[in-house]
Amino acid sequence: MGFYNHHESVNKSLHVVPCSDMCGTVVRLGSSVRSSWQVGDRVLSTFNQTHLTGQITAKKMVSGLCLRLPGVLTQYRVFPAYGLVKAPVYLTDKEACTLPIAAVTAWMSVNGMRPLGQNGGKARRVLTKALTVIVTSSSDAKLERARALGVDHTINYRTQSECQNEVMRLTSDHGADIIFETGGALTLKRSFDCVAFGGLINCIGYLSCKKDAPGDRTNANALALRRNVTLKGILNEPKDRFEEMLAVYEKHGIHPVVDKVFAFEESKEALQYLYKGGHFGKVVIKVVDQ
Repeated sequence: MGFYNHHESVNKSLHVVPCSDMCGTVVRLGSSVRSSWQVGDRVLSTFNQTHLTGQITAKKMVSGLCLRLPGVLTQYRVFPAYGLVKAPVYLTDKEACTLPIAAVTAWMSVNGMRPLGQNGGKARRVLTKALTVIVTSSSDAKLERARALGVDHTINYRTQSECQNEVMRLTSDHGADIIFETGGALTLKRSFDCVAFGGLINCIGYLSCKKDAPGDRTNANALALRRNVTLKGILNEPKDRFEEMLAVYEKHGIHPVVDKVFAFEESKEALQYLYKGGHFGKVVIKVVDQ
């Protein structure tokens, strides 16, 4: 689990309402609201509430749910009309609530280099053509479940410590065209060592740490030049790209994986469970019974 304290626009606070993504039901409209929302609509939150389109900025960063605005682990919450999107009808609440953070981050890791509304190359074809998918984990049980979901290859990075070499072997020395880099300082060099020429490394998190690992201190500039690599940070992304993703989900009937559901009264236990890192898929807190 990373600790998000590296951006000056996000001030630390001892009073935080946790959690940043939710599925809920509109129970009341403000007197000044002139929108398409109606009482009873199922809605999803957007992460940075004022980030509606285009590039994120420091000004928009302060509208993040849980950082700095109050989060969504509450029975009732007031949202601006523009801070919500329509929940897919075919998904249950426990499925739909998982989409605003992880799903949008993954969507933009694949499609972020393609302008909104335009077709692209490899990124655009990911959901429509059979591409090779490689997943890494330290858990054989999780890797087995990933294979059951259709993953082509899995690597246990504890038993195969030089996992970048295995990626190169599996791709016949081509390398990975798109990498989801969640480890941070201790894994970034390995990503550079197994990315394809002209490939994309998406910096999503830093589960290992933020400080450079000891040993090889080759600068990222040289590593990127070596294979003509693009290194891109992902901070969720705007509302319009969320809605774009939801349209694809609905078209293809995609269902997210939910690991475990906790009751509202079990919120502390849910956060502790998440922190331990043994989950596969999303951890959900059910605020009310329907």
